[in-house]
Amino acid sequence: MSTKKTTISDIASKTGFSKTTVSFAFNKPERISPETRERILEVARQEGYIPDPMARNFSSGNHMSVGLLLPQKVEASLANPYTHGIIRGIAEVCQSNGYMFTVIPPLRSSIEDAVRNATVDGLITMGLYVSDSIDSIMKRRHLPVVSIDGADDSETVTVSIDEIAAAKLQMKSALDMGHRRIAVLSLQDNAYAAKTPAEAVSIVKKRKYGYMLALSEIGLSFDDILCVNTETTFDESIRNASALLDLPEDRRPTCFICMSDISALGAIAAAESRGLSVPADVSVIGFDGLEDSKYYNSNLTTIRQSAYEKGMKSARTLFDIMRGKTVEDKVIRIPFDFVEGDTLGKAPI
Repeated sequence: MSTKKTTISDIASKTGFSKTTVSFAFNKPERISPETRERILEVARQEGYIPDPMARNFSSGNHMSVGLLLPQKVEASLANPYTHGIIRGIAEVCQSNGYMFTVIPPLRSSIEDAVRNATVDGLITMGLYVSDSIDSIMKRRHLPVVSIDGADDSETVTVSIDEIAAAKLQMKSALDMGHRRIAVLSLQDNAYAAKTPAEAVSIVKKRKYGYMLALSEIGLSFDDILCVNTETTFDESIRNASALLDLPEDRRPTCFICMSDISALGAIAAAESRGLSVPADVSVIGFDGLEDSKYYNSNLTTIRQSAYEKGMKSARTLFDIMRGKTVEDKVIRIPFDFVEGDTLGKAPI
C-alpha cells in the first residue's frame, strides 16, 4: 500500500476538474452542480482523500471552534469543580451549533501567547482581567469575546451574578447567628483574574467588599475577622483551615465563610479531623452550590449559583456576536440564592 498522501491536486487530475472546483465540492458545494460534486466525492472516497482541516480553515477563514481561556494552568483551574460546570455548559452549546470546543490554558505561562495562537473563532474568558495587550491582540484578530465573572465596567460582555450582594448575604447569615470570630477562606486574588492591576475590581475584591458592607452594619470592619487566601483545592483548604483551627480557643474561628464550596468541604474535613462538630462547634458556609458536594456526605449551607448556566449563557451570547447580532446588555446577570443546609448554626456560647 502506498504511503503517499493523496492531495487535492491528485483528485483534480483524476476527475478532470480544477483544484478550485474540487475545493468547492468540500467547502462550498452550492457553487457547483450536484453531479459534479458527487463525481468528485466518489473519486475522493476511492483514493482515501480527507481534506486537510487546517487548509480548509485557512481558505474559509473559519476554525469552527470556540475557546475557553483559562486564567491559570490546567491543573489549578480544573481542581475546582465550579470550572467543570462552566465547561459543561459551553460544550453543550458548541455541540448544538456544530462547533468544536477548546480549553486554552496560558501558553508558556502567558495569556497573551495563548490568545495570539488560539485557533478559534471566538473566546470565552473566565474571570480574566482583559489587559490592554490582550484586548489589542483580540482586536487585531477580530476575535469576539465574552467574559464569565468579568468586570462590570468593561467593554466586553460579561455573564455573572451580583457578587457583592451575594457575599453580603453570605456574611450576614453568619453574623445573624451570632458569629464574630469569623475566618474567610478566600480565593487567591489572581485565581480568577490573572495579573489584575490594583485598580481593577476582581471577583475577590467584589466579595470582600460585600463582606465589609455586612460587617459595617453592626459596627465591625474587615480587620475584625481573619482572612486566608487559598487555592481552590480540597487538600489546600484542609491545610489552611487546620492552621486556623489550631489557634488558641479564644481566637479559633467559630465560622468559616468560604469563597468556594470545595474550600468549605475542606474546612469541614479539617474540623471533623479534630473532633469538632459541624455546626455545633464550628459553622461553615460555602459559595457555588455545587452538585458534587453531595458526594462528600455534606448538606452545605451555601450561596448557590449555576456554573452550568453561566457557561451556557456565555456561549449563546458569543454565538450571537459571531453571527453579527447586537448584544444590548454588557452585563448579563444570572440569579443566585442562599441555600440553608446543615452546616450553619448559632455561635457557641
